[in-house]
Amino acid sequence: MRDHTRRSDHPDDSVAEQLRTRRRRRRQAALGGLIVAAALGVLAWWLVRGPSEPDPRDAAEALALAWSAGGPQEGPVTDPDGVAAAYPPMVQSMERPPAVEVADVERTGDGEDPVARFTVTWDLGGDQELSYPTAAALREVDGEWRVVFSPATVHPRLVDGGRLVRRRVVPARADIIGAGGSRLVTGRPVVHVGVEPGRVQDVDALTTALAQLLEVDGSRLAEAIEAAPDDAFVPVLTLRAHAYEELRDQLHPLPGTVFREGELPLAPTRDFARPVLGAAGEVTAEVVEEHPDRYEAGDVAGLSGLQRRYDERLAGRPGVEVVVVGADGAEQEVLHRREPEPGVPLQLTLDERVQSAAEEALASVEHPSALVAIRVSDGHVLAAANGPGNVGREIALTGQLPPGSTLKVVTTAALLEGGLDPDAPVGCPPTATVDGRSFRNAEEGALGEVPFGDAFAHSCNTAFVTLSTQLDDDALKRWGQRFGVGHSGDLGVGAYRGDLPVNDSPVDKAAASIGQARNLVSPLVLADMAATVARGRHLSPIFVLDPEAAPTEPPAEPLDPTIASTLQRLMRSVVTQGSGTAVAGVPGDPVHGKTGTAEYGTEQPPRTHAWFIAYQGDIALSVVVAETADGFGGRLAAPIAADFLGRLRAAG
Repeated sequence: MRDHTRRSDHPDDSVAEQLRTRRRRRRQAALGGLIVAAALGVLAWWLVRGPSEPDPRDAAEALALAWSAGGPQEGPVTDPDGVAAAYPPMVQSMERPPAVEVADVERTGDGEDPVARFTVTWDLGGDQELSYPTAAALREVDGEWRVVFSPATVHPRLVDGGRLVRRRVVPARADIIGAGGSRLVTGRPVVHVGVEPGRVQDVDALTTALAQLLEVDGSRLAEAIEAAPDDAFVPVLTLRAHAYEELRDQLHPLPGTVFREGELPLAPTRDFARPVLGAAGEVTAEVVEEHPDRYEAGDVAGLSGLQRRYDERLAGRPGVEVVVVGADGAEQEVLHRREPEPGVPLQLTLDERVQSAAEEALASVEHPSALVAIRVSDGHVLAAANGPGNVGREIALTGQLPPGSTLKVVTTAALLEGGLDPDAPVGCPPTATVDGRSFRNAEEGALGEVPFGDAFAHSCNTAFVTLSTQLDDDALKRWGQRFGVGHSGDLGVGAYRGDLPVNDSPVDKAAASIGQARNLVSPLVLADMAATVARGRHLSPIFVLDPEAAPTEPPAEPLDPTIASTLQRLMRSVVTQGSGTAVAGVPGDPVHGKTGTAEYGTEQPPRTHAWFIAYQGDIALSVVVAETADGFGGRLAAPIAADFLGRLRAAG
């Protein structure tokens, strides 16, 4: 990429300046306290010993106190103005003042100035420090001892015009790796678009143009430009390199715009798995203040998602070195060096191809939505996609929603355990009453008396409500756990594992049997449920491979083969003749599915979450379209599943 940088030698010092201001205030406060303490000490000394016996060690101790507070010129030095001018440039990059202690004060002979010997210790951040001895002569001036402070007092190798330079050596941030070694997050080229106030001809015209081109807040940008020095770099927006190239010819003619090339850890696209992977960027002053041993102004850190959770692993540990620089700018000696430790990649099960297909299938959904795909054979989470209607929310892994009729898979397993014959006739009237509470079917549908398998295929609520009286109060909770609902433990990523409470009344149990009442799941939980049906036993989902999550649950016992095969047959009937026919035409292996529509809220008619769970071959999935006015799983969620499976097949 060509170098488009203009005047890039002016760093963005907004964070650094904030930190310097805060440190300066703290040092001033500390120095004031130390000076008061020193004054009180001198007063105590005078009261005890009297003014006629000045002690050179008192001057050395007072200088050590002032120097430790950051201002040696505030101590008893022979040339306060000279020290005030010369000292700050000598140590500007050292960031923190040193801890200075008096080792001893030695009188070398009559007529000669005594010598104070100090131990100077610099905190270099983290667990690193630089400590060394130094010395300075003491001279009596007008009856008081003062320190002859010079560059050699700061460090024996320093001369006039020289300085100590501390440098952090920041390693490249490690990648986030997906299935097959795909680099989901890696360093990618960016261009930082900014404004140099001194070059701006018309602030209003410039900010209006930038607001239109880059969709930024023009009024806030104008305030920042007006408040900044003429040679500052006022950040506007950071663009991926290809996005910058598309706008280059429109941005460059705007007077005052400046550009810096760089690199940031980014996913393949701006929105790729963003709520899960998170983002990394320059730390704020608040973050630096909170973690001074980890961050400094200008550092890149994880700000959200996995980037934040695994920030220390990905970032590694910066190295640090301190060198003596002569008056001519040449480096003369390395006083301290710790090599940087590179970050360690984070290995996920996420598959770039599968994730992209899921996001493309959700791209036109206006409501909050999500799609999770799990590999049946090993439980690897291949996709955790959040739709554009989520407005920044992460639903795929952490959403907490009632599952609706998708939970009839669990209810059916519990009924089969109790002896239900899937071919036996059951009633499916328009409504059914349990303990005074009336339940109805979607859109007032009714099948009459039909085999249970037909009631499952068409998701008849009244049939399940009536059959729920055969279940124990804890049956759904117990069987839900067989499918992974309510498991504890950490997948290495924030995830909600669901909750199926024990039912405490016939009405509660009836509502729970159709996925209402107090039942809550996430799309991850329902994809896990579909995978359990497909393989005939539960495997805990896996999302982060390295670092490997500690086992949180014992291996599950296989489902009874008869129950497993019956559930598989019933889910296939949903697709071939029931409420899930939207996926019937998907090419490839047979698709097995279950629709669900969960009502919530107090509106009439109630608002709904539309669900569909399915498996095909080695892929199990769940889709939710949430917060709809009257959406049904078979109408809204199942077509998205069909689109996803078709895209996945086309992508190979």
